[in-house]
Amino acid sequence: MLRDPSVKYRPFPQVDISDRTWPSKTITRAPRWLSTDMRDGNQALIDPMNAEKKQRFFDLLVKIGIKEIEVGFPSAGATEFDFIRSLVDRGAIPDDVMPQVLTQARADLIEKTFDSLDGAKQAVVHVYNAVSPAWRRIVFGLERPEIKGIAETAAKLLRDQAARRPNTDWRFEYSPETFSTAELDFSVECCEAVMDILQPTPDRPLILNLPATVEAASPNVYADQIEWFGRNISRRDSVIISVHPHNDRGTGVAAAELSIMAGADRVEGCLFGNGERTGNVDLVTLALNMYTQGVDPELDFSDINEVVQTVEYCNQIPVHPRHPYAGELVFTAFSGSHQDAIKKGFAAQAARNDQMWDVPYLPIDPADIGCSYEAVIRVNSQSGKGGVAWILEQDKGLKLPKRLQADFSRHVQEMADQTSRELNAADIWSAFQTAYHLNSPQPLRLIDYQEGAVTGGSRHFVGRISLDGQEHTVSGRGNGLMSSVLDGLREGVGIDLEIADYQEHAIGHGSDVQAAAYVECKGADGATWFGVGIDADVATASVKALLSAATSARAAAQARAKAPEPVQA
Repeated sequence: MLRDPSVKYRPFPQVDISDRTWPSKTITRAPRWLSTDMRDGNQALIDPMNAEKKQRFFDLLVKIGIKEIEVGFPSAGATEFDFIRSLVDRGAIPDDVMPQVLTQARADLIEKTFDSLDGAKQAVVHVYNAVSPAWRRIVFGLERPEIKGIAETAAKLLRDQAARRPNTDWRFEYSPETFSTAELDFSVECCEAVMDILQPTPDRPLILNLPATVEAASPNVYADQIEWFGRNISRRDSVIISVHPHNDRGTGVAAAELSIMAGADRVEGCLFGNGERTGNVDLVTLALNMYTQGVDPELDFSDINEVVQTVEYCNQIPVHPRHPYAGELVFTAFSGSHQDAIKKGFAAQAARNDQMWDVPYLPIDPADIGCSYEAVIRVNSQSGKGGVAWILEQDKGLKLPKRLQADFSRHVQEMADQTSRELNAADIWSAFQTAYHLNSPQPLRLIDYQEGAVTGGSRHFVGRISLDGQEHTVSGRGNGLMSSVLDGLREGVGIDLEIADYQEHAIGHGSDVQAAAYVECKGADGATWFGVGIDADVATASVKALLSAATSARAAAQARAKAPEPVQA
């Protein structure tokens, strides 16, 4: 790279429009949408779509609510022409969908283009010619009058070809291609010349498409160009200003949003931004950006996964895992601090009386576009206690107390470090069962028990337990069930614990409901031990939770006893 790029590249000139109004505007309604996936997007594929894929893509566009579809470039070859012709012959174009075809400004190509949609109920023929200085000088070797003459000749051909085919309601679109790098006054001059020939009216407007064929400036410059054009074009009520942003600078979505604020009526683009070079503007992102601002995009992405799968199949291009709204990982948090905020956000959302969405890190409710909450939080070595607790709550219905979350996260962290991979729900549940001795066989396990009252209001616990495979009977007294269980463990097994915290909750609803009990205990040496019990009976769940904590305390004592004596100096 050059140390001084200014010797090779010049900054793009600003537009002389000091009283611009678009910065104070907001987007309050959806534009008209035109999908060019089947033309511009198709041209960008290593292996262009065949008829089966084209039909599948067309059906998807209709399903999500796209009303204007550029179905192809019929003069490009037989595959394109035959598919477009088949849509007409089979009556496969819904009455409320406007098909569009593109052609260069040449007589033979324009005639063939009309042939492709002849007989359709309605259709748009889109003609273009490049107008910018670099194209005039380098590509064509022509001056301004000759370039404008190409546009005028094309407009006359559109008018005349349409007149010969009265059975179709023909509409027209003209693009001064390379608009973004052309002189604004010359773009207006070419468009005015086309309008003089086609004579648009408010009832039959002409679409004037202003492409950022090469995105050569920041989005605000494109917005200035659109506002300037809208102010200076005549018969504004008889034209539809359309924009066709490309993404060479990576700001195609921003350019489209600002151009709508600047007065554009219509946006041309592709689902997920497919298109030549760095692509066209991404209609999915653009539409869902509006949705998150409370604006109905008038497109249906309630099953975003189906849209992704169809586009990936037809285009043979994967949607990036971090693609806005649609990527596999866009709603997923691995970071502990992110997970904690999201978990608290969901809890707060459920507790509020209104429906307004306000969850940290999630600009849209994943459920609105058909995504489950299961993938919102996933666990790896970067995750924290909140993420682990979320997985257990979503997968098993367990609502771990905060201190138990912290205790269990140590176990998960060790597993993640050892495996060096993402941990799924099954991994986490297995680790939880092992950490709190929920899986059989267990070294200390409840077989059954009885409880009864004794004189003075105390409770009497008599239990049969399995200790290292051997059955034992323990009994104890206390002012309640749990204190009597601890007394029995102290007297019968030699495990001395006191309860520091106890919580319980129901899992599920109806006849299949179970109880989860969580206990935090202190040992005689001051150590803390956590226990978990799950059972259809809440009292039994609490006894199991105490045995779970006791098992951990006993295992630690045995480990200390086996440890070698420290070597004396």
